[in-house]
Amino acid sequence: MDEKHTEPIEPTMVVDSDVKPEPKWYALHTYSGYENMVKVNLEMVFTKNGLKERLMEIAIPMEDVVEEKNGKRKIVQRKMFPSYVLIKMIYDNSMWHMIVNTRGVTGFVGPMGRPIPLTDDEVKRMHLEKLVVDTEFKVGDKVSVIDGALEGFVGDIESINAAAGKCKVIVSMFGRATPVELELTQIELIENL
Repeated sequence: MDEKHTEPIEPTMVVDSDVKPEPKWYALHTYSGYENMVKVNLEMVFTKNGLKERLMEIAIPMEDVVEEKNGKRKIVQRKMFPSYVLIKMIYDNSMWHMIVNTRGVTGFVGPMGRPIPLTDDEVKRMHLEKLVVDTEFKVGDKVSVIDGALEGFVGDIESINAAAGKCKVIVSMFGRATPVELELTQIELIENL
């Protein structure tokens, strides 16, 4: 008696057409020094192809570093991830060719150049999303810097921009009072003893 061998049938995925896909962050690799040009080119490509509503944000994360030149120290900004651009978008496979053929882009960061969204933890570590900070800080508070290039410095809050989630702190750096702009998530209040 002959028995027919059949492969198990995979269940089909039902997609709810009323659910709008969530935008996610993706990393793109670029030619060295082309990060700003890629940002401008991607914005133009999305607009030209009528996909501007799928593009949320393009970021080139920067960080403050202390640099010494000719015996003088100063704070300068530099790219956290040279040769990478981070893009928040609602992605589908039809966009792959359009994005990787944008001038300056070498491909997505992912297996075999296929896009893999960044995890929530990666997005948080890179400070890509603005966190809503319910703050008790006020002008004049003494704070400690807990994140970034100035970690460990202590200063006084000079001004607060709660809407942007930033503040200006006066820190003593190299023997002089220096105003620095920080995210509210980068500081913590020093308790009065």
